[in-house]
Amino acid sequence: MREKLDISVSIVLYNENLEELTKTINCFLSIPLKKKLYLIDNTPQKYFNDVFNQNEIEYVAIGKNIGFGSGHNRILDKINETSKFHLILNPDVLFNLGVISNLIKELENNKDVAMIAPKVLFPNGKHQYSCRRYPSVSELIARRFTLLKPMFKAVIFKGEYRERDLEIPFFAEYITGCFQLYRTEDFIALNGFDERYFLYMEDVDICKKIDLLEKKKLYFPQEQIIHVLKQGSSKSLELFLRHTSSAFKYFHKWGF
Repeated sequence: MREKLDISVSIVLYNENLEELTKTINCFLSIPLKKKLYLIDNTPQKYFNDVFNQNEIEYVAIGKNIGFGSGHNRILDKINETSKFHLILNPDVLFNLGVISNLIKELENNKDVAMIAPKVLFPNGKHQYSCRRYPSVSELIARRFTLLKPMFKAVIFKGEYRERDLEIPFFAEYITGCFQLYRTEDFIALNGFDERYFLYMEDVDICKKIDLLEKKKLYFPQEQIIHVLKQGSSKSLELFLRHTSSAFKYFHKWGF
């Protein structure tokens, strides 16, 4: 029987900035662990074929845009019983050499934790508030419409745990999906993401599913990463409509 990988990672690709993506991949390849990176290419043109040819990378061409969660789920069979930990990673994230190893140690020391994530910063160093309470309808509406944000400031701040000291680890209700490190066995037990969400809300949904496993999600700010964060649904009508559709699916599934 082959020895398990320390960690597997999946990145779903569509309309990516190649320079940003290369930096993200190099961050992962630099870590001193037994590892494998799966690049799931959702472009119809298979744009990223033969772009990255390192031995620790496996390219998975989908040939059409099947969405974020469905893309990550395409490698469930590949990581089952082959890796100890699995990282869901966005293509625009940067992190230092020891981040993943230190997060793995925390997971190993907390058997009731299924997923861990670090503090997330914008490139300018500003806090991204990646750990959240489960969203209310009013909070989601306020986040999408700039003019409403001042009126719903208290709701948004509560959703972002701003009353807490965010330099201290704690079990959050949900953690955004740019960087989620799982025990692989738990990610398999969750059956990955709910594929009814094409884009948006699948990261909230999977945290709800972790609750059903009676496990926890640990926000661990002693480690930090940088995330560019495109905020596409605030700039694109198509993405806004996708976000709205996902929100309806989420509240229909889990209640208001």
